[in-house]
Amino acid sequence: MVLTSLPDSRTEPDGSAVIRVLSYNVRSLHDDTAALARVIRACAPDLVLVQEAPRFFRWRKAAARLARSSDLVVLSGGATAAGPLLLCSLRAAVESTEDVLLPLTPGLHRRGFATAVVRIGGVRLGVLSCHLSLQREERLAQADLLLERLASMGVEHAVAGGDLNDVPTGKAFQHLAGHLQDCRAVAPWGGELTFTPDHPRKRIDAVFATPGIEVLGCGVPAGLPGVSEEDLRAATDHLPVLAALRVPTG
Repeated sequence: MVLTSLPDSRTEPDGSAVIRVLSYNVRSLHDDTAALARVIRACAPDLVLVQEAPRFFRWRKAAARLARSSDLVVLSGGATAAGPLLLCSLRAAVESTEDVLLPLTPGLHRRGFATAVVRIGGVRLGVLSCHLSLQREERLAQADLLLERLASMGVEHAVAGGDLNDVPTGKAFQHLAGHLQDCRAVAPWGGELTFTPDHPRKRIDAVFATPGIEVLGCGVPAGLPGVSEEDLRAATDHLPVLAALRVPTG
């Protein structure tokens, strides 16, 4: 199946920006990194919200290799954000970055946010990548911290995304969708379910946008020209979520 076209990135005459945002759990690059890079390149993203980036030995070099093979550059995150990582195209001018470590619950995995403020075309945009907890109460608290972080970034428009470890009927997912646009629900495009690649049965990965951003399409890019089923299965243990958004000028 070949998908209907998704708008290409561009800057409109009024300064507003059409951007592509990709959210992708890469499982610490333990799988087929060549297939992963092919998928990312075919999606032609301006911003990539990565989860489970390498966090240990030579993690910066691993992040740089992923960016280089995907025709992107490293923006923020990695081990300093406990796994979330931001990549971007040269279209994005970086204003600021901040890696945020979340409160640690004893016995549970450390979590964090990779965040940045960028300028694309005539717009200023906040960006956040997250990987929420497997534990329900902690996950809900982290969703609340995510909303607080977006509100504190000093921007009118922002995008956030990642591996929520929650489904759309879950409390953390619904908490985020109650304050932000769940891009897949607003403008369905492509596939819906993100986990696992071989037999997708859950939507636990998502891209969100603040009110005022126009969602042009969002979903799993299975069937997108250049994205093969073989690469999607080989790249990692999640399917990616690609969104096309029109961000107005501030």
